[in-house]
Amino acid sequence: MIDWFLQIFIYIIIADALLSWVPEMRRQPWAEKLHQIANAPQKPIRDLMPKDLPIDPTPMIVIILIQMLMYLF
Repeated sequence: MIDWFLQIFIYIIIADALLSWVPEMRRQPWAEKLHQIANAPQKPIRDLMPKDLPIDPTPMIVIILIQMLMYLF
């Protein structure tokens, strides 16, 4: 059950990252909710990262951490 939840969460993070390339879709209510869900674990990591990076590696870091967590369960 935990494995299934974590896998769905990985898909949410990927969908949020892809939606960041389509600004007009980000204004949709469902996309805003998706962003809120995906941003919850990314915010603490993003706050530690330098602000002037050309791309945001935070989604990939969170996905790797989730996969490590899945390996434990």
